[in-house]
Amino acid sequence: MKSNWTVYLSGEIHTDWREQIERGCEARGLPISFHAPVTDHGKSDDCGVEILGAEEKGFWKDQKGARMNAIRTQTLIEKSDIVVVRFGDKYRQWNAAFDAGFAAAKGKPVITLHDAELTHPLKEVDGAALAVAETPEQVVRILNYVIDGSL
Repeated sequence: MKSNWTVYLSGEIHTDWREQIERGCEARGLPISFHAPVTDHGKSDDCGVEILGAEEKGFWKDQKGARMNAIRTQTLIEKSDIVVVRFGDKYRQWNAAFDAGFAAAKGKPVITLHDAELTHPLKEVDGAALAVAETPEQVVRILNYVIDGSL
């Protein structure tokens, strides 16, 4: 058993799934450090122009923000032992799909988390994942088994 694991929680930012996983793992005493993208939508969107200066066109504003967020995301995924990627049903999370692909390309174990209704549209992403969960509790149980060997 590794003494401390690092888990990156990627994807949907409109529900409390991250907190559910963190609380569940804490309750089981699992030695995990969690990392995530900046989940404040405004900060994530505006970081590039706030730091590097305004842009007239939305495209360039988005490019600055996306690249700054990529520094964070790619660095934290590379440092992670496991990457959990949550796909919600309300918004399309293209960035989450990219994170899953990046993690898989880097040889990081990926766990996807989504409702059963998204199974078909996410079949390729799920095909690259080592586990596919439908609830945060299932993710907690997967992490518990992987880290501690306990069911």
